[in-house]
Amino acid sequence: MVNTIVDGTFRQTNLTNESSEYLAKREELRLAEIELMRQRERVAELRRHLPQGAPIQDYAFEEGPRDLNGGDAPVRTVRLSELFTKPNRSLVIYHLMYGKRQSKACPLCARTLARAAGTGCASSAAATAPSSTI
Repeated sequence: MVNTIVDGTFRQTNLTNESSEYLAKREELRLAEIELMRQRERVAELRRHLPQGAPIQDYAFEEGPRDLNGGDAPVRTVRLSELFTKPNRSLVIYHLMYGKRQSKACPLCARTLARAAGTGCASSAAATAPSSTI
């Protein structure tokens, strides 16, 4: 890869027969990508400095069995506040949707949850509050 300036355009390639129009458009794209990166950084900085938001209701979740073949009965109830007991602990909410004829969770969805939980199997939780208020 060659990094030179040709006719005021930063050139990262050394291909033959590149027209000046092509080089100009590539330079326009490069500058737009740099500006986009800077804009994302500005937005991220604003997000990091947001004040604390409004307090939320301490929802109760019913945790299902770790083994998806273990039935639908809740194993235990967990409060939202109990999910954040360690610094930098993330909460992942994944909405499993079933089709009209499905009786089992999608294997890909279950695998995604298992990876997020750091386990070999997926555990599920369902909020007892109406979904429109969550």
